[in-house]
Amino acid sequence: MHTVGELLRQWRQRRRLSQLDLAIAADVSARHVSLVETGRSRPSADMVLRLADQLDVPLRERNRLLLAAGFAPRYPERPLDGDALSAARDAIGRVLSAHEPYPALAFDRRWNILMTNRAVDRFFAGVAPDLLRPPVNLVRLGLDPRGLASLVVNLADVRAMFRARIRRQLATAPDLELTALYEELLAPGLDGEAGDSIEPESDVVIPMVIRLDGRELRLFSTITTFGTPMDITLAEVAVESYYPADAESAAYFAEARP
Repeated sequence: MHTVGELLRQWRQRRRLSQLDLAIAADVSARHVSLVETGRSRPSADMVLRLADQLDVPLRERNRLLLAAGFAPRYPERPLDGDALSAARDAIGRVLSAHEPYPALAFDRRWNILMTNRAVDRFFAGVAPDLLRPPVNLVRLGLDPRGLASLVVNLADVRAMFRARIRRQLATAPDLELTALYEELLAPGLDGEAGDSIEPESDVVIPMVIRLDGRELRLFSTITTFGTPMDITLAEVAVESYYPADAESAAYFAEARP
């Protein structure tokens, strides 16, 4: 078990801040930060959360900091399909539906798909049934030849984008299960691939090219998250919305409206 001071020091070093940097941001003295990190001063719950806020510590890890300091967790983790999060779940559903005829889906911090809109169905039509048994993992689904990998024309680019995104995610908030997923599917050198370099086809975005119904669709995506969530589940939900990158792809979705 780590002390709260040790955990705070780890997060400060992960964010590449000095004690003085953190002290200035949190409006406390550098000496106080040093005393907390070395265990010579026991911080209050409010001080723990003030420092955690400046270090951009995820809500799940803020609870861990509070427990290490001897306080009760502050942030609940309720199921997305429960009554307490019904308004948030409905909001996600409206966002997904409003994006039709283009595909969109919601997933958690480990890339397990939580919800999709109807436009996603045609992409899943030929996927092996075992890959669609919950929890359906978007990374595994996207890279498995029995999943979506057989449809992706520029699979090396897509794998490199997954790799870069999950590396950034792990740098922000380490997670053992996500690390295991990365090492299984995305570690450099797998499948004979050299690494992360990809040549962008434009100076705007790198599209994902999918061959579906005899046509090549070029898509790019955006990510939406909840602002100022106070629940761990909501803090870890992301909605990825896909858009056509050219007129031909837009025409396909207009014709194939759910």
